[in-house]
Order: sequence, then C-alpha cells, then structure tokens
Amino acid sequence: MRTLLWFKQDLRLDDHPALQAALSAERLLPVFVFDPQQLQIGEFGSRRLGVHRARFLLESLTALDGALRQRGSHLLVLPGAAEQLIPRLVNQFNLQQVLTLEEIAPQERAQLARVRRQLAGVPLQQAPGNNLLQAEDLPCPVEQLPQVYSQFRNLVEERLQVFQPRPAPERLPPLPDGAAALLQALPTLSQLGLGEPLSVPSSAFPFSGGEAAAQARLRDYLWNSQGVRQYKETRNGMIGSEYSSKFSPWLANGSLSARRVAAELRRHEAQFGRNDSTHWLWLELLWRDFFRWTLLRHGSALFKAGGLKATEHAPQQLDQRFAQWCQGRTGMPLVDANMRELAATGFMSSRGRQVVASYLINDLQQDWRFGAAWFEEHLIDYDPASNWGNWAYLAGVGCDPRHKRTFNALRQAREYDPDAAYVSLWLPELRHLPPHLRHTPFLLAPAQLEALNYPRLERIPETWKPYLPHAA
Repeated sequence: MRTLLWFKQDLRLDDHPALQAALSAERLLPVFVFDPQQLQIGEFGSRRLGVHRARFLLESLTALDGALRQRGSHLLVLPGAAEQLIPRLVNQFNLQQVLTLEEIAPQERAQLARVRRQLAGVPLQQAPGNNLLQAEDLPCPVEQLPQVYSQFRNLVEERLQVFQPRPAPERLPPLPDGAAALLQALPTLSQLGLGEPLSVPSSAFPFSGGEAAAQARLRDYLWNSQGVRQYKETRNGMIGSEYSSKFSPWLANGSLSARRVAAELRRHEAQFGRNDSTHWLWLELLWRDFFRWTLLRHGSALFKAGGLKATEHAPQQLDQRFAQWCQGRTGMPLVDANMRELAATGFMSSRGRQVVASYLINDLQQDWRFGAAWFEEHLIDYDPASNWGNWAYLAGVGCDPRHKRTFNALRQAREYDPDAAYVSLWLPELRHLPPHLRHTPFLLAPAQLEALNYPRLERIPETWKPYLPHAA
C-alpha cells in the first residue's frame, strides 16, 4: 500500500494511531499543509494564527521533521489549501490511501470533507484524534453525554480507564520515488509577514515547540521535580514556569498525546501515591475532553453570540474599550498585566484568563466572541474546544446551568497577587508606586496618573470598595 500521512494538529510520532496504521505501507509520504489563509484577518478582526503560535508551530514542525529523518523519512511541508494539494500529491505519486486523524471543529471537519470529495475514490481514513477518551471509551453515545461538566466527570469516573499508548516506531517506510525533490525549508516568521518576537526572560512558558520538548517537560513535571504533587496548591499562580504543568501548548498542536499524559500520571500515582494534586491534573484532562466532546456535539453553535443557549443575551457591543483591553490599557492593573503578558509571550495563566475574560464581558460589556478570537490569534496553546468553550462558559452561554461567571477583578488581584509582584513584572510604569497602590493607581491624583502614562478608569465599581486601600 502506498500511503500519504496527513499531519495536522498531531505533530508527534508517539501514540499516533494514523502513523501506526501506516507502518505496513510500502511507501509513505508524511505531509503537513500550511494554509496562508490563517494569516488573514477574520470576521472578529483577528488572525487565526499570530506570531507566537506560528513560532511554536514552526519549532514543532522542525522537531517532527527531525524525528522522521531519524527513522528514514522526511516531512513535506507545503503552503496552500489541503483540498488542492493532497489530491495532487496522491495523483503525482500514485498513492492508494490517505491517513489522518479525526477533527472536531466545524471548519476542520468541512475541510476533511472537501479533501475526501477531491480524492475521487481514493480512501481517506481517519484515526481517533488527540482526545483522552475515544468514542468507544464513552459510557454512552456522544449525543447522550451530560452537558454539564460535573455530571460528565461523575459518569466517566465510574469507569476506570486504562491508557496504553503505543510508542513511536523505530523505523518508517521510505518516501515515494521522486518525493525528496519536493522537500523545502520551512518559512521564517518574517517570510510569513509576522516578524520575529523578542525573547522575554520573564515568560512563564520558556519552552520550545515539538515532541522532544513536550516529553522532556512531561518527565520533569511528573518524575524529576514532581511538581505535579503540588499542582492543586500552585495552579493559580501567575509568575514562573512551575506553577502549573504547562502541557497545554503541546497538547494543543498535538506534539503531546493526552493519553500519554494520563498513562504517565497513572504510573506516577502507582509509584508515589495519588494525592489531591495528581487527581486535580486528571480532572483538568477531563475538562479538556469535556470541551472537545461538547464542540463535536454542538458544532458551529459554540461560535455564535448566543452560544449553546441561543435564548441568552450576552453583550454584543464593541467600542474603543475592546482595543484598550487588547493593548493592556484598561486602567485595571491586573487585567492590563495579563494582556501585556499575552502580547509579549503568547501565554497567560489560567487564573489570568478567567479574570480578563470576565472583565471584558461583565465590566466592559463587550462581545465575548471578539475576546475569544483575540485569544485564538495570540495564545500558543489555542485549542478551539477549550478556548471557545471557556469563553462561552464565562459569558453564560455555554452548557453550565448558571447564568454567567463574574470575577471581581480587584478582589482577584488582592488574593492572587497580594504583593503586586505580577503587576510590577508586566507594568513597569507602576513599579515605583508604593505596593498598596500598584493595584489601585486610579486612586492617584490625575496629574500623578498622567505622569505615569497609565490610563484612568472611567469608574470604580461598587463591588471593588471592600478591596480598596483603607486610607482611600
């Protein structure tokens, strides 16, 4: 069998069911299609792919190509539309099947359908995607799964899952004759029109893209430092690389298998014992799966203003306050610090994401979809299910029975950044203020605030009053 292996958001060799199915091929052509349309401005004013995620993607593709070369193969990366390039390669090299992983998001599923139509009878086989649970692992059909996470978790946890991911193969079938002539260097960020991001020493994600880096982090967090054993206590941190697992960027582009993480977590618990923190990481993996099954079930409804509750009315206005939020210039220091970290590094803590999203929706009354699209462009761990699912949840238009989740931004600042260390890290204009004022510069006289070149809040919410300095 002469086979094309189409990589998408699965940039690894470990626990890759489509790759395993391709091992018996006589000739194998591994392909990744880079669609320049991702760099165009979309309906919400953002790109689908920004500079930080593009950098992480290029690093991951370089690592994948290196791993393939070690096994007697190569990665062919081509710019264009998959529905044109995949059938052309199949015809050019007389290939007999295309193997790839399943997709869960509407646009990607539509693309798979277009490719299948253009293949004119050559089979397109889809193996299970990077879910933790596969369809056959579920206790009921997808359509019957609970729509609330707590109920989903309880149902799934009734059945003990045993994950046995298959390791990367030692050798791969050779390329088709003549395919090596198509190999070309990856584009640079500058060639993509994105420019080169500056290195930021204080980044909470100082790691590289690719499977080797992902496996190294997995080993370190579960086995060397055993940071996982303090995960529940540290997960709401905002400074440094060790307050959380940081697995999400590699999970998002498939450099790391969710099932491999679960298998290693179970192995760790078997050796060192289960505690609240190891269990909490398992629950986070289940959250990721819950959002993936939700997206598969509801499709494009998740991307609409009313979300999964079409009767709910989330704010739909958009004005200059959205731009100020994007720029980290709202006048609320904790929000601004998080947004500047995102712009500078492509990463933000889980706590920060909840705070800035709630602030955009509830305090600024802006259309949540524009915030979700901004995250899509900038987050290196962007994943359509988790990103849009979490935004819809906070906007009150997801599956949760509560109307919406509202975070008091100043209370969050006092609780999770009590000494203003995080705000000081990302807002240099506030560093010279007394620590008790770094979260509340809006209490300064107008001339002082203007001298700092920091924006003034339009109003101080009543709910913030208990968290203002006592001297105010």
